[in-house]
Amino acid sequence: MTDLLSIGASGARAYQSALATTSDNIANAATAGYSRRVATVREVVATGGNTSAINSGLGANVGGVTRAADAFKATEVRSASSDLARTLAGATWLGRIDSSLTQNKLGDQLTAFFTSAKAVAADPTALPARATMLENAAGVAAAFGATGKALDGAMTDLKASAETAVTQLNNLSASLAKVNAGLARANEGTAGQAALLDQRDQMLEQMSALTDVTVSFDNYGRATVHAGGNTGPLLVEGAQAAQVSQVSNDEGAFSFAVRQSSGQVQPMSPSGGALAGIAESGGRIAAARDQISQMARDFAEGVNAVQAAGSDLQGNAGQPIFTVGDPAYQLGTVMTDPRGIAAAAAGAGQRDNSNLAGFETLRTSGKFEQGVTDLTAANGAALSGRNSVADAQSAIRDAAVSARDSVSGVNIDEEAVDLMRFQQAYQASTRVIQIARETLQSILDIR
Repeated sequence: MTDLLSIGASGARAYQSALATTSDNIANAATAGYSRRVATVREVVATGGNTSAINSGLGANVGGVTRAADAFKATEVRSASSDLARTLAGATWLGRIDSSLTQNKLGDQLTAFFTSAKAVAADPTALPARATMLENAAGVAAAFGATGKALDGAMTDLKASAETAVTQLNNLSASLAKVNAGLARANEGTAGQAALLDQRDQMLEQMSALTDVTVSFDNYGRATVHAGGNTGPLLVEGAQAAQVSQVSNDEGAFSFAVRQSSGQVQPMSPSGGALAGIAESGGRIAAARDQISQMARDFAEGVNAVQAAGSDLQGNAGQPIFTVGDPAYQLGTVMTDPRGIAAAAAGAGQRDNSNLAGFETLRTSGKFEQGVTDLTAANGAALSGRNSVADAQSAIRDAAVSARDSVSGVNIDEEAVDLMRFQQAYQASTRVIQIARETLQSILDIR
């Protein structure tokens, strides 16, 4: 009877643990990063000479709690996440460039200026037409300035985004090193170890969204993380985490470095994750800003040159309308008197308009309006292409996540079936205990 009691008690304990594990799965069905737990119930077999041909079993116990996980599928998710994060980061900053180029209507302001020059040519002595031309000149200067400042603002925000991403990467590396230390102390097959492994995998996925990583694991489940390939700088090894830093310049060039705990510093060149998207976006923003600055300089100097070639309404030599600042997109308007517009050729009368033809020549040769259109269109095409790539990569990542979750995710229906099965086994085990006690009592009553 003692054996029967022991067997029943072992079954009750085993299935109580299995019920707890299944309940934990159900409770965490919607928890991000949670991997389904499996409680392995196994037979306890007598060893040595204590065996019987009739019964050699001593009940059951839980051999351990394991995670339902597939390392290959987790790697696929990290790779897909890294690719998608790079593309999304690039699309974000292309969007900033697009809004910077379009929101200030620079092309429309340029068109208005050249159109108003034609209006002055129609009646060179009309002060209202001249005043409109100066107003439009101020509008062009304001549009160039606002566009350049918007691009400068995008560059400032990009640098802040890079710094934030590096800080996040360093925090994740430090947290992963602590998880590694915990895994070295954790007992194998316990719920505590499974929870640490969940944290590890979640941190690795978050790191891969910041930069491309290569990961390997030791027998304890501790992660060794390299930035890039296996020959890239170490980010995490055991309980040690490196520190990543970044520097950038006004031309949008970013460089990253990894400092080990030993003091060794290695360069890091992200080819995936948000940091890669940020690094390539810096050059795009700087190029757009430089084109706007050059366009502003060429426009202002061209207008001033036309002015210098003619005479104003009072017969004086034409004076500049614009000043070029530093950076060049910061144009200023220095002419306030509409009579100062040099419509006439040098030495000609008030009603002469021949010098204004220089503005139309400047418009044709400078291609300023077309330049704004081309720059905006090229950036828009790049943004559209990047969004299309992001859609495709998002589908790839979703498929990778689904494949991983098919192994590690919690299926409520399956867990409900297991819950009923383990409950019945637990109840049956307690019934065995009850029968053993009743039988033992009957034997005692006989005596």
